[in-house]
Amino acid sequence: MERRDIYITEFDLNRLTELLGVWQTFKGSKSTSIHLEGLSEELDRANIVDPKDIPPDVVTMNSRVRLSDTSKDEDLIYTLVFPRDADAEAGKISILAPIGTAILGYKVGDIIEWPVPLGIRKVKIEEVLYQPEAAGDFHL
Repeated sequence: MERRDIYITEFDLNRLTELLGVWQTFKGSKSTSIHLEGLSEELDRANIVDPKDIPPDVVTMNSRVRLSDTSKDEDLIYTLVFPRDADAEAGKISILAPIGTAILGYKVGDIIEWPVPLGIRKVKIEEVLYQPEAAGDFHL
């Protein structure tokens, strides 16, 4: 899979770094550790952007996005949230979920792949329906 540039605000970076710090203190299962190491790697390579300068087609925390699952030919709509706000029935997925980590910082048109137990899952970001920064909501 080709690695594209990803973007994140300093505010989101700080909150996610704090979350990872808590995880370091209370390490869980091996699979969780591998997944969170992946999030840490994504954050390490991200371009830090002022909230007012982040492109409106980038997935940030609390963004609502429409994805297409290329293997199932279906659209998915999710809001990317912090773990305490996750609610699968309401379409709110945690940044700690594999798909949450996978889409953070990517933009409309990007195709993201990540390993799942039965192979590779692939989704395309079709549309950012709501992005806090574009709406002027800088600290949700």
